[in-house]
Amino acid sequence: MYETDGGALIAAFVATYLVILGFAFLFGVAVYVVNGFAFMSLYRKVGVKPWIAWVPYYNTWVWLKLGGQPGWLALLPLVGASIVTLVFNAIGMVRTQIAFRRDSAFVVLGIFLPFVWAFMLGARDSVYEPWRITAAGYPPPGVGYGSVVPDYATAPEALPVFPAPPTPPAA
Repeated sequence: MYETDGGALIAAFVATYLVILGFAFLFGVAVYVVNGFAFMSLYRKVGVKPWIAWVPYYNTWVWLKLGGQPGWLALLPLVGASIVTLVFNAIGMVRTQIAFRRDSAFVVLGIFLPFVWAFMLGARDSVYEPWRITAAGYPPPGVGYGSVVPDYATAPEALPVFPAPPTPPAA
């Protein structure tokens, strides 16, 4: 009764696939932009150069170092071990939010909606006190305010200031 053309079915499938792929691409771009702005506000607050929020992998590298974790863990998704990076991001979130006087339950928000977590910590009314991280028994942040070693990601105004060496007495 009805005849279907195989070519028309394939064309309809391809068109549907491309529309879905286009929406997925637009969604991915939207998530990237929102994450970029969220982490820009957080990085600005903690003394990290804000442009780093827009660089894939380096953004995560700095995020891990901010939580006192080794930055190279950001490269593990390249070899299929992304769950390890997610676990260490969660540990870093707990340590970072200690400096913002947030409780450990706040990390649940960071795991499921990291851009909301970063926006809330980067808000103007949030106060970053990095000394609280070491007071809680964790290592200091690897970048930004409170870091003990200079790092490229640390904004110039957040670098530790050391006194000038004494000058020798005049002869």
